[in-house]
Amino acid sequence: MKHFKSTSLADQIFEKLENDIILGVYPRGEILTEMKLVEQLGVSRTPIREALRRLEQERLIEDTGKGSRVLGITEEDLLDILTIRERIEGVAAYYATKNMTDEGRAELNHLMDLQDFYYQKGNLDQMQKVDDQLHDAICYLSKRTVIVDTLVPLHRKTRRYRRLSMSDPERVASTRQEHAAICHAMLSGDAALAEEMTRQHISNVIDHMLNGRRYNG
Repeated sequence: MKHFKSTSLADQIFEKLENDIILGVYPRGEILTEMKLVEQLGVSRTPIREALRRLEQERLIEDTGKGSRVLGITEEDLLDILTIRERIEGVAAYYATKNMTDEGRAELNHLMDLQDFYYQKGNLDQMQKVDDQLHDAICYLSKRTVIVDTLVPLHRKTRRYRRLSMSDPERVASTRQEHAAICHAMLSGDAALAEEMTRQHISNVIDHMLNGRRYNG
């Protein structure tokens, strides 16, 4: 695995396996073994064992005694994640507005410019990446460690559903508008409005999902 360079090998293997499970590369019910992963990834058993331990803590896999069964993210899990986001992410936007810096303003403006650029180009893959960056940025700009530690992993776990949602142009357009409203409130210093707009955005995501469409957060 030549690209594993910067962080620890166990961290990078964890991130790869987490991403592959979330995106369905390893479907629910598949059994992963240390030896199978050694052969697939070309690394020793020690970092794989550590990565599997962390995946079990994240409840993405469970030990069967003969390997680790993939649990993945169910629709029920997704609803729980979105409900938690609806409760907490508004608070993140509130504190991010209160703690806004010049660097934070520049970052939000940059992300909004990117979102508009890729929307006009119809580049939905890049729009999804900007979506990830925006929601994570709100968390980090809040300067609240517990909020970051709670929400950022949940954002990762909804990645697959966000990708699927890009087949719905109507929801993509609505998401763009909702993001703009959130950022406008934050940049204008209206913390209460930023919180309200963020909660409404996540509420719209939940409604969109429950109406049988695909998720886009």
